Amino acid sequence: MAAKKPRRVGNFEEINHHWRCLGPIPKEAKAQIQPPLCVVLNTALAFKSPSSTQNMTSQYFFFDVFLVRYEHFLNSKPPPNYVAGLGRGATGFTTRSDIGPARAAPDLPDRSATTIGGAAAPSGLGRGRGKPGEDEEDDEGEDKGYDENQKFDEFEGNDVGLFASAEYDEDDKEADAVWEAIDKRMDSRRKDRREARLKEEIEKYRASNPKITEQFADLKRKLHTLSNEEWESIPEIGDYSLRNKKRRFESFVPVPDTLLEKARQEQEHVTALDPKSRAAGGTETPWAQTPVTDLTAVGEGRGTVLSLKLDRLSDSVSGLTVVDPKGYLTDLKSMKITSDAEISDIKKARLLLKSVTQTNPKHPPGWIAAARLEEVAGKIQTARQLIQKGCEECPKNEDVWLEACRLASPDEAKAVIAKGVKSIPNSVKLWLQAAKLEHDDVNKSRVLRRGLENIPDSVRLWKAVVELANEKDAATLLERAVECCPLHVELWLALARLKDYDKAKKVLNRAREKLPKEPAIWITAAKLEEANGNNAMVGKIIERCIRALQREGFVIDREAWMKEAEAAERAGSVVTCQAIIRNTIGIGVEEEDRKRTWVADAEECKKRGSIETARAIYAHALTVFLTKKSIWLKAAQLEKSHGTRESLDALLRKAVTYRPQAEVLWLMGAKEKWLAGDVPAARAILQEAYAAIPNSEEIWLAAFKLEFENHEPERARILLPRLEKEEAQREELGNTEEERRLLDEGLKQFPSFFKLWLMLGQLEERLGNLEKAKGVYESGLKHCPSCIPLWVSLAILEEKMNGIAKARAVLTLARKKNPQQPELWLAAIRAEARHGYKKEADILMAKALQECPNSGILWAASIEMVPRPQRKTKSMDALKKCDHDPHVIAAVAKLFWHDRKVDKARTWLNRAVTLAPDIGDFWALYYKFELQHGSEENQKDVMKRCVAAEPKHGEKWQAISKAVENSHQPTEAILKKVVVVLGKEESAAENNTPVKLFHGELITNFLACICLGTMQYTPSILAIGELSSPSKLGAHFHLRSFSLLELHWVEEK
Repeated sequence: MAAKKPRRVGNFEEINHHWRCLGPIPKEAKAQIQPPLCVVLNTALAFKSPSSTQNMTSQYFFFDVFLVRYEHFLNSKPPPNYVAGLGRGATGFTTRSDIGPARAAPDLPDRSATTIGGAAAPSGLGRGRGKPGEDEEDDEGEDKGYDENQKFDEFEGNDVGLFASAEYDEDDKEADAVWEAIDKRMDSRRKDRREARLKEEIEKYRASNPKITEQFADLKRKLHTLSNEEWESIPEIGDYSLRNKKRRFESFVPVPDTLLEKARQEQEHVTALDPKSRAAGGTETPWAQTPVTDLTAVGEGRGTVLSLKLDRLSDSVSGLTVVDPKGYLTDLKSMKITSDAEISDIKKARLLLKSVTQTNPKHPPGWIAAARLEEVAGKIQTARQLIQKGCEECPKNEDVWLEACRLASPDEAKAVIAKGVKSIPNSVKLWLQAAKLEHDDVNKSRVLRRGLENIPDSVRLWKAVVELANEKDAATLLERAVECCPLHVELWLALARLKDYDKAKKVLNRAREKLPKEPAIWITAAKLEEANGNNAMVGKIIERCIRALQREGFVIDREAWMKEAEAAERAGSVVTCQAIIRNTIGIGVEEEDRKRTWVADAEECKKRGSIETARAIYAHALTVFLTKKSIWLKAAQLEKSHGTRESLDALLRKAVTYRPQAEVLWLMGAKEKWLAGDVPAARAILQEAYAAIPNSEEIWLAAFKLEFENHEPERARILLPRLEKEEAQREELGNTEEERRLLDEGLKQFPSFFKLWLMLGQLEERLGNLEKAKGVYESGLKHCPSCIPLWVSLAILEEKMNGIAKARAVLTLARKKNPQQPELWLAAIRAEARHGYKKEADILMAKALQECPNSGILWAASIEMVPRPQRKTKSMDALKKCDHDPHVIAAVAKLFWHDRKVDKARTWLNRAVTLAPDIGDFWALYYKFELQHGSEENQKDVMKRCVAAEPKHGEKWQAISKAVENSHQPTEAILKKVVVVLGKEESAAENNTPVKLFHGELITNFLACICLGTMQYTPSILAIGELSSPSKLGAHFHLRSFSLLELHWVEEK
């Protein structure tokens, strides 16, 4: 049966373009409609009148219906100034219905026009409610002003019109099916062309408007070449959107006081009235009421405290809390409190890493970073899920599996690592991690052996499995290991250590065949021979090693071999260490640089604690430079510091054999025997020395001191005539006339030697001849005008005889003739301070620091002179000028001491004695500090270090050590006496009592040491400074013996 073409209805959109549709017209009103509307319309659109309610017909206003037949009227040009509906008072307005289909549709190509040519209408349209029909003759050749494909809208009533009440029968259904089939057929005919055109348009659009991800795809591929440091250095993108925005005008108005008062009142909680305020009526607070107690806050606080108590009790057993009272602060510290800023950063990082994992899911670091971020944020489960996805995306990356194993729970870790080793069976890290997860050694060894089945050449796995095995199994495993990894020397050496002597030699021979350029094998062989007592073979093995390596083209690095020697020394193989030094120390060193280089190498080894290596270097150097006294002395000092008395004696015996004319070597040997208490051996050494050097006055002086210090005056008197027939006895014998005669004779031959003038002046002062002493000093200044000790001695004598005025004049003249001498300034400052002229002393100190800004003794004195509140500032200024001066450092240590900063004071005192170990005053100060604040162990340590340093200088130290009654006192006794003197001075300073000035020989000797700068007394036993004061000692020797004084001063760098 042929399908019926559905009838079409006219376009009624113009009817209700600006009005809401009410629905069908009632029959009573439809009867009043004049033809031809009644003929065409089945249902009309009307609008309810808001004002008329009389009858049904009067409630509706009918508009002109523009039928299809009258559409030509709509296309005609309207009259000028024509406004539709203006005559009847209708004005246009927009409602919500304008948004939907009620709005006029745009002019689109009418597909119904193609139906004449055979195209099907849209499917599913028929006579029924789906698509109302219309006569064919009304369709053809007419321009339609609506979209017939417009979506059905029951509310708008677009298709609820002519055939709304018609029945949808089988014919309509069959017609709709036919038309739908036609539409499908027509659509399939054009489908390929339409899809091709659509695809082409899409490609063209995407080519002209590419996505951002496509634009930067090539750049993103290059991100894998970036390092972590470069990635971290990429700056964050800031928000610059507000930079160019124009700021609005802002006006600020002061807040009225009433508003502030109101805010204050609103914050108050008045829950009860004060009885006093009701009783007194404001008499106690007439102008302002006392703030009311916030009872609400009190109640809330009590509730909080009660809740805390209940929580604590709920966490207890039998009324006893389980909170650790000692560790709760630690628990609070371990609690992580995340701030808003950190939360914001975590969110940003999460978005960034999410983008990384989505755009490049095959990038393992992105998954690891995302998982760690979630771990930091406290979301461990999310972290595990992310790393699990990473394992799925990157199954061949061992780092992802390791991270997954770390994040997994203990129960799941083994399963995770098992999946990892299945995915990457050749990963050493995964097998090692799998072994770590096991709890007993048996299972660990089993896992490692399974790993070795997959990676038999992994040295790390072999080492791990050998460490877990016992000695027997380890040897078997290492036998297999060296077969699988023959080029790894560690395995060969480990196998050799597990074998006995004969098998170890075979193993090392096999290793040497496999690795001919590996020196560690030769060194191990040498250690093996030394351990088995074959010391003669050690040198031969090392010698063969050097030749073999050079034959193979191996470069011998002297520094590297010295490190090997030090390693052998630490391992206890001293003979191997000596053999290595003997065969390699001269490689790469020029002949003229050998002495300097070898001595420097030995000193460096000594600093690093490699004493045997340094001893081997000196021993080899002495085989090349047998007659170099400096090398013998260096080697002797090494033995003295780190060796035994026997080794030192043997070395010195060997030294005097090659250098019999070296007096210092003989004297050093004799002194060591004397210090050891073997006086006869010391005498024998001095006799041998005199036989080797018959005319050495140094040897005779040493012999005299040996007898004198050991209370042998008869032997000493026998030695004196041998020194010189005219020499007198010592001062202890009381022969002052002979002392004066000897000094006078010495001054005739050496008038420019200031020491003789000082000794003669001190002799006259000691005898009470002050005028003669003054004349001696003045005569000495004529011959030695630049001698600072003579000027100071004369000033002190003038102060004693004529007062401060004369002393001031002498010191002023001395400063004019000898400018920039801090000792003269210090003497003047002390003279003013002794007489109470503090202001003059401060002025002189300021001038002194201006002339000598880098003088440590002046800065130290200035720190002690200023008031205590200013000492810290003054000490900082002093440290800026001379931070390495021991006097300044000692003064700063005193400040810390007085402030009870014990640790800092100890550190600074230790620094002072380290910088100037020859100044005994610093040792006394350090020992006094330890007596007050240190332990007995610290006191013994300071005493031991002081005895080893043998100090000779210091203002107070020389005053005690050079006194006649202390000539035989050891260093310990002198140190204690100096500490007593320091205590007396401190007590006198606290009581503001004057202290007796050390003058005479103390001041002259002290200033003499200062003037000589870097000159110090020799530490040998023949130093004249050790016997007594020069004035007391020098009177007993012939004038020519005073020329030996210059020999007792040694310049030490």
